Amino acid sequence: MGMSASNTRSPIKTDTSIPRRPLLWMAAALLFTLPPFFDSLAIWVPWLFLLSLALKFCMEPKGYRLRSAVLKLMLVAAALTAVFTSYGSVRGVEAGISLLVILMSLKILEAHTAREFRVMVLIGWMLCLCGFFLSQDFGTALCLLIAFALLLVALIQFHRGASPGAVWPPIGTACKLLLQALPLVLLFFLLFPRINAGLRFDLRPFRSANTGFSDRLSPGSIAALANSSEISFRAEFPGTSTRLSGPMYWRGVVMLRCNGLEWRAPYALRPKSSSSTHDIAGSEGLPVPSANAKEIQQRITLPPNGARWMFALDRPIKTVPGAMLARGDYLWSVQPIRKSRRYDVVSSDFGGNEITARERAEALEVPASISPAVRDLAHSLTVQNPNSRGVVNNALQFFRTQGFTYSLTPGEYADLDEFLFRRRVGFCEHYAASFATLMRLAGIPARVVVGYLGGEYNDLGRFFLVRQSDTHAWCEVWLPEHGWTRVDPTSAVAPGRASFNLTSFLETRIASGQMGARGNTFIARLLRSAVFTNVRFTWQTLSYEWDTRLLAFDADVQDVLLTSMGIASRGPVFLILEILLVAIALLAIYFAWMQRRTRSRVDRVKALYQYFCRKTARLGVPRDPYEGPLDFALRAAQLLPNESSRIRQIADTYILLRYAPQPAPGMLDKFAKEVNAFGARIRD
Repeated sequence: MGMSASNTRSPIKTDTSIPRRPLLWMAAALLFTLPPFFDSLAIWVPWLFLLSLALKFCMEPKGYRLRSAVLKLMLVAAALTAVFTSYGSVRGVEAGISLLVILMSLKILEAHTAREFRVMVLIGWMLCLCGFFLSQDFGTALCLLIAFALLLVALIQFHRGASPGAVWPPIGTACKLLLQALPLVLLFFLLFPRINAGLRFDLRPFRSANTGFSDRLSPGSIAALANSSEISFRAEFPGTSTRLSGPMYWRGVVMLRCNGLEWRAPYALRPKSSSSTHDIAGSEGLPVPSANAKEIQQRITLPPNGARWMFALDRPIKTVPGAMLARGDYLWSVQPIRKSRRYDVVSSDFGGNEITARERAEALEVPASISPAVRDLAHSLTVQNPNSRGVVNNALQFFRTQGFTYSLTPGEYADLDEFLFRRRVGFCEHYAASFATLMRLAGIPARVVVGYLGGEYNDLGRFFLVRQSDTHAWCEVWLPEHGWTRVDPTSAVAPGRASFNLTSFLETRIASGQMGARGNTFIARLLRSAVFTNVRFTWQTLSYEWDTRLLAFDADVQDVLLTSMGIASRGPVFLILEILLVAIALLAIYFAWMQRRTRSRVDRVKALYQYFCRKTARLGVPRDPYEGPLDFALRAAQLLPNESSRIRQIADTYILLRYAPQPAPGMLDKFAKEVNAFGARIRD
């Protein structure tokens, strides 16, 4: 009875474990995908991911893995329940990515075959894309790029096997593959049609925490941001090679509705009428802008935050596209800022805007709930000098001499009386709100302005970096001879605050002993050293270039680029066809070059092997046409025992050069030396 076909087949080898080195590469790659998950997902999700990686390295050497189908189903059900509990739904970007991370964690615990390893690599690349959905910051992008490359290294290492000393070759191969893909990546990045936005996008709903700004000022609302390092915006000054001197007040919103320590912006914003700008100032009763009034041009870059606040130095005098210049001289975006926004704005330090009877009455309104003690205090400021400027100076002197202190943690206040007459500890919002209220009670029109004060200047990138911690509140009062005039009562209590950003100001106070250290002083000094400062500035500059050059490369910028190249866009269809033609041409050139390179290498290998065969024939061992290199080497080694080791070496090297996917560097030269050295006394 003949043997059945099933018995004649060789058994299929099944993997029972994944080699340790590819697993190490994959684990390193997956660790680099974690930063955006820690920032955006429920905290237990990335920690579960880390735990699964650690368990994998404990289980794999012993052959353990997650086998039970029932246990897998129970874990999946538990994961769905946990995601629903954390997010209130299994729908949405964050919930969906959390599910993918959890499923990847379970896959790590059960994987043990080559196919499953490849699946894990593919899921790892999906996690890189998901991480980019969650955050497009420069640091996150750098981590995800490293993760993508390491996953490629892991796949290459897995297929190369665990040959000794094979750590760097997979890295070199991965770098070659990425460099070969780079021209096509650049081509598609520059020329592929944009719909509207650049690479900056956020699929999650914006939260109010994305910005520390609000249309309401209440005690503690700004002090809560003192420790926030979130970036509010970056500012450049085109045409100026040196940094500006003096305090920088970045205007954000003007608040007119007074309730003692609480203020808020008008419910309905009204655009500033053209007759209100200083371009026509000089009408009767209005101050005339002097020839010394400075106009400062700025270029502001706002990160996406979902809000509408736009900032400018002092008072913007012209609107910008897509924004409204609201009454109170501040910018308000027509649409929420959901992508990086860059705009040029011109500001002036001239405050001679007109004030109508209605606006004057609105700027003098005070709530009926103001206590008699506060009203008496406001009246006392006008007794000695009823002049508006004198009243302002008297109020500043009151804050300066009556034991008021500046604090990041002033605590909660029940009313204005508690702040002015009892505790007298506050942050900028306390002083701005109380000062403006006193001015109104004294008959001087006043309003509160909330924005930012100062910023960190980056000498390398030549821009100011303004953070949420720099949020500040100050006052503006109407003086007949000057119009709206800025008054910062915080400077009366904390001299020098206007000359620094908040972090530098606090460090100065700590150094002078005026307040205790908020952390480890040694670490604080180390972070402010020249080395760390240069590193920080370099990182800030790279992040700024990433935001403005790559993430902001939208349809408008692409149109400008195409026009400058003389290939103005004739529609997305034509542009896609042009890109495909260029891509096909590049690929054809690349494949032709690779074919020529491979052919030249193979031709030389073949010529050297034929030369070797001619030498053996002269030694009396000709190669038969049907003999392969291994069979011929065995026969020649038996007939030429003195050259047997060299014959086997030549045959092995020849097979590697002809059939190996990636021969080791220098192998061809070594093969040529062996062939030339074989039978050295024989002459061709």
